[in-house]
Amino acid sequence: MESSRPKAVIAVPVPAAIAARLAAVCEPKFVDINGVLASISEAEGLLCPAPFPISRELLDLAPRLRVVSNFGVGFNNVDLVEMGRRGIAVCNTPGVLTEAVADLTIAMMLMASRGLVANSQFAGGQSWSSGAQAPDLGWDVQRKTLGLVGFGRIGRAVALRARAFGMNVAFYDTFASPGPGWEYCQPLGLHELLATSDVVSLHVNLTPETVDLIGADQIGLMKPSAWLLNTSRGPVIDQAALVRALQSNAIAGAVLDVLEVEPPPASDPILGLDNAILLPHIGSATVETRAAMLDLAVNNLCAVLNGERPPECVNPEVLERALKRR
Repeated sequence: MESSRPKAVIAVPVPAAIAARLAAVCEPKFVDINGVLASISEAEGLLCPAPFPISRELLDLAPRLRVVSNFGVGFNNVDLVEMGRRGIAVCNTPGVLTEAVADLTIAMMLMASRGLVANSQFAGGQSWSSGAQAPDLGWDVQRKTLGLVGFGRIGRAVALRARAFGMNVAFYDTFASPGPGWEYCQPLGLHELLATSDVVSLHVNLTPETVDLIGADQIGLMKPSAWLLNTSRGPVIDQAALVRALQSNAIAGAVLDVLEVEPPPASDPILGLDNAILLPHIGSATVETRAAMLDLAVNNLCAVLNGERPPECVNPEVLERALKRR
C-alpha cells in the first residue's frame, strides 16, 4: 500500500485556512499559473482557474493526474474526450455563482437602459459643470421583452429578477419544457426570440454547438433598438460580426462581460465603440461567491484524492478510474 499522500498543484490563491484543509488531505504545491507545467509531473490533482488550458503537453507531463478541479463553472479549457481516455475527472463549481451572475445581468441591462456609463462620464467630467446638455434619455425596462438564450440555473435566476421589473420574459433552450413554475416565461425558437426581444441575454455553456451561436445572421434578426448582453463565454458571439453591427447601428448596443480574447488586444475594434459597454469578466466577482466557488473547488479536489465522489463532476463516467491511485 502506497504510504505517501497524493500531491496536488494549486494554481489559485488560497487563504491560510484553505491551505490547511488541503494539507490535511494531500501535499499541496502552491504556484501561479505560469508555474503549473514545471510542477505537475508527480501531481494527482490540479486546482486551477477555469480559463487555464489543460493542454496535451500538460497531460503528457502528468501521468499520475486523476482530477482537474476548475475554479469556475466553465470547463471548455479541457478536452473531455481526452480526459476520458486518460481517466481524469473534471470538476467545476456550478450553482454557487448563479445569483451573482444573475445580479450582474440585471445591472448590465440597467446600464444600457439608463445610459449609466455615459451619464457618469458626463457628470464626472467637465461637461456638466460647463452647462452642456446631458446624454439622451434612457428607456424603461417595464413591459419590455427580455429574451434569454439558455434557461438553466442562471437564465432562470435572471427571469425571476426580470419579472420583478415588470418585464415580459421569453427563453430559448433545447429542452421541451422547463417544468412547473415558469408559466410566465414564453418558450420561443431562437429566431423568433431574437426578432421580438428588446434585450437578448446569453446564458449557455461554451460547446462546439454554441461557438458563434450569435453571428451576423442572428444579429440581423434583432430589432434596431435591441441590446445584446453576454455573461456566458465570449466565443458564443461572432465578435467581428457584432462589431460590424454596432458600427452600423444595426442594433442599439451590447454589454459584454466576456470577450473572444481576454484581455482584448489594444487594437481590438470593439474597444473604441461608444455603444459597446465592456466589463472584465466579473460575473462571479463578489467576496461571498468567490469564497463559495473556492470551497466547492477544494471539496471536489479533496474528494477525488480521497477516493470519494466529488460534489460536482462534469464527466462522472470516468470516476471509477479517477478515484484509484496510480
